[in-house]
Amino acid sequence: MPDTLLTLLHEVAHLSRTRADRLARAQGMSRAQWIALVKLRQRDGMTQRDLAELLEVEPISAGRLVDRLAARGLIERRADPADRRIWRLHLTPAAAPVLAEIEAVRAAFSAEALQGIDPALCEAAAAALQAMKANLLAAEPETGTAA
Repeated sequence: MPDTLLTLLHEVAHLSRTRADRLARAQGMSRAQWIALVKLRQRDGMTQRDLAELLEVEPISAGRLVDRLAARGLIERRADPADRRIWRLHLTPAAAPVLAEIEAVRAAFSAEALQGIDPALCEAAAAALQAMKANLLAAEPETGTAA
């Protein structure tokens, strides 16, 4: 069962990413741009390096992503008041309707993916995934815990 569960988890994640890529492209954006906007909504004012870490990409890739979003007028770079070498990223008012569209697409996608699944089963699955995540994080070498 564990191998099947992990295989299914991988397949569902892949299908989700593929669908999200298609949905974002239909809006003239990329999934990475969508994720960047959502992350900035959660932590407006983060640095480009912070964003790169959250997106699990190299800083240069995050820089190109930020350039594209800034060119669309969705985010802006502002100088850090304490360190002039650092740029802080902020959403612009133009990002609000884009974020609303992202949220609407996300809600419709979730409804489609979870159609016909008992809410109690969804809660149990979420709890199991949280436990798996905690197990994997606890086994990370940086924590000093053996894998």
